[in-house]
Amino acid sequence: MTTDLVRRQVAVIVTAPSELAARAAKAATATIPIVFSVTDDPVKLGLVASLSRPGGNATGVNFLVSELGAKRLGLLHELLPAAARVGLLVNPNNANSESITKDVTAAGSAIGIQIDVLLARDSREIEIAFPALVRNKADALMIGPDTVFQNRRIQLATLAARHAVPTISPVREFAEAGGLMSYGTSLMGVYWQLGIYAGGILKGAKPAELPVVQTTKFELVINLPTARALGLEIPPTLLARADEVIE
Repeated sequence: MTTDLVRRQVAVIVTAPSELAARAAKAATATIPIVFSVTDDPVKLGLVASLSRPGGNATGVNFLVSELGAKRLGLLHELLPAAARVGLLVNPNNANSESITKDVTAAGSAIGIQIDVLLARDSREIEIAFPALVRNKADALMIGPDTVFQNRRIQLATLAARHAVPTISPVREFAEAGGLMSYGTSLMGVYWQLGIYAGGILKGAKPAELPVVQTTKFELVINLPTARALGLEIPPTLLARADEVIE
C-alpha cells in the first residue's frame, strides 16, 4: 500500500497508530513527507534522528499505551479495594505484550494483587478467555492495549457484562460500547495532532524541523449504567477525576 502511495506521488503520507505502517512508509520513500503515530520510541524504530530534530522526511506523534498498565490497575484497586485477583488479557502477537505483562505483574505484587495472564489473538480466543477468568475467580479484568481488542470492543463489553466482570480498557470506545471503565491516551488528540502536522506540511513546513510530539493527555471514562448493572458504587473521588461519566 505504501509503495502504491509513492507511485501516486502523494503530497504527504499519514499513518494511523501502527509501528508497522510507519516503518513501511519510511522504507518506501525518503522524500515524501511522512506523519506517523507510534507507541514505541521513534528513534529506536529508525523513523527519526531525534525527537526534537527529526532530521529526515518523517515526524509525528509518540504516545503512551503499555506504560499506563500500572495506572489502570491502580484505578481498579481504587474501585475494588478488596480485589485479590485480576485477569490481564494480552495478545501474544503484540510486540509489547511481554513488557505489559511484566509491568502489570510487578504493580500487582506491590499492592497484593495476583495477576492472571490470559492470551487471545482473535475473537474466538477472546470468547474462550472469559470462562477461564470466571474459573480462576478473578475479581476484575484488565484489557491490554492491542488493535484486535480495540476492534472487538463490543464483543469484550458484551462478554464482561454477561460474566459480570468489572473491566478496564485502554480506549474510551470500550466504555462507550458498554464497558465499565477506560483509561488511556486520547486518540482523538493524537489524530488532531496528525492533522495539524499534515496541514502544516501541505503549507510548506519541513518534517525535519517539526519535533515529534509526545502526548500528555490521558482520559478516564466511566460508564455508570454498567457500574449499576454490576452492583458497583463508584467512589466519589474516582468520579471527580473522570474526564467523562456516561450516564
